[in-house]
Amino acid sequence: MTKPVTIRLHGGLRARSAARFVQQANRFRANVYLERGDHRVNAKSIMGVMGLALAAGEEVVLVADGPDAEEAVAALAKFLSHEYPVEV
Repeated sequence: MTKPVTIRLHGGLRARSAARFVQQANRFRANVYLERGDHRVNAKSIMGVMGLALAAGEEVVLVADGPDAEEAVAALAKFLSHEYPVEV
């Protein structure tokens, strides 16, 4: 399952918000990835997520496969789509 998402987080997906995003991603059994251009990283890896250096306004694609992929994509898209991190 894939879903394009525009990052709305104030300050982008850096440090604290990246850590919270990774925590949320790790709640799911599905394999979850973030894609930007030709780069694809494991959304459950803080180093991978931080390496993308995503700023507010950038578009990424959430990709998930596994038993709860649909739920994972919906929840993580919600997280990225808010100006401030939300619990999902």
